[in-house]
Amino acid sequence: MKITGVRTLMAGVPRQNWLFVIIDTDTGLSGVGEASLEGKERTVETAVKEMAPHLIGKDPTRIEFHWQVLYRHGFWRGGVVLNTALSGIEQALWDITGKELGVPVYRLLGGACRDRVRLYGHCGGPTPEASAQNATEMVAKGFTALKMGSWNPAEYISERHLVDNAMARVKAVREAVGDEVDLMVDNHGRLTPGLAIQMMRALEPYKLLFFEEPVPPDNVDAMAKVAAAGINMHIATGERLFTKWGFRDLLEKQIADIIQPDVCHAGGVLETRHIAAMAEAYYVRVAPHNPNGPVATAASVQLAACTPNFEILEYAESQPWRNEVLKEPMPVVNGCIELPTRPGLGVELNEEAVRRYPYQPRPYGGAFHSDGAVADI
Repeated sequence: MKITGVRTLMAGVPRQNWLFVIIDTDTGLSGVGEASLEGKERTVETAVKEMAPHLIGKDPTRIEFHWQVLYRHGFWRGGVVLNTALSGIEQALWDITGKELGVPVYRLLGGACRDRVRLYGHCGGPTPEASAQNATEMVAKGFTALKMGSWNPAEYISERHLVDNAMARVKAVREAVGDEVDLMVDNHGRLTPGLAIQMMRALEPYKLLFFEEPVPPDNVDAMAKVAAAGINMHIATGERLFTKWGFRDLLEKQIADIIQPDVCHAGGVLETRHIAAMAEAYYVRVAPHNPNGPVATAASVQLAACTPNFEILEYAESQPWRNEVLKEPMPVVNGCIELPTRPGLGVELNEEAVRRYPYQPRPYGGAFHSDGAVADI
């Protein structure tokens, strides 16, 4: 079996553009992966096309070999664009390999460690009341875990009000759903270490499953300062780190309780599995970042199935187009996805449906302080 072509398809949906990578072979088997990156889809698409010549005429099942060549032989390594392109290609190669052997990808990576994959949904809103209402609706759908932002990023809030705003939001949701639902807060790395410590202490009574990205991800020692504050709360981070090398310092310094690699950015299915294995040695659990499209979710489910230290998977609630672009959607039952039995990633792309949603430029939104200075989002 040889690779005959590498194609891309893009679906323009309200939040972003989903970028799919399709690899064709001379046997008629094709594999699909996802390389979505908000606001940089065309850039990633170009990177995929530049990597494609290496693959033409090659055996698609030599996944680790192709990964090493594409990662190392370009001389310029890393970064979110190159790693996202590589991740989409890698997923598609696993999809082909699983289909050729007639088994789901997780069967090729050690087999199932669980019977189903637990999901968490999002319950954000412009006000605490709106968040509480959204949370109630999500619980009614069967979700047992929910995440919200520490505040509405579209609205500027002065630093002296940030903690109070976050407390009001979490308090409203906790009171709406009760103590049995796991809650998480995503801070998107917006705070200084001191302010992050204040916010986490204020939220400690609400018994969060984790507090995500208290500070920006660029400085591991700043995160260490937060971790050393002695707050009884799990710290999660890692959606903006790539490959095993990007997670090394974080794990060696034992700063995070939960890591959040993204199968679309961290290097693909096997590289994310390597990252999870590193984390297992430090008793760190894995909650993959997964806000992208349905193929990313399928790849993340395969990863979760075979990862012993998996905790929970992010899930972007199903909009109509999410199910349309798959020939057969992955059903969510009681806030979980049952382990797939179909070969490869377990999903088939409906290319005709994808073409009904053409690419649309969607600049990633920003935030500013009251004086006009740039703020983190």
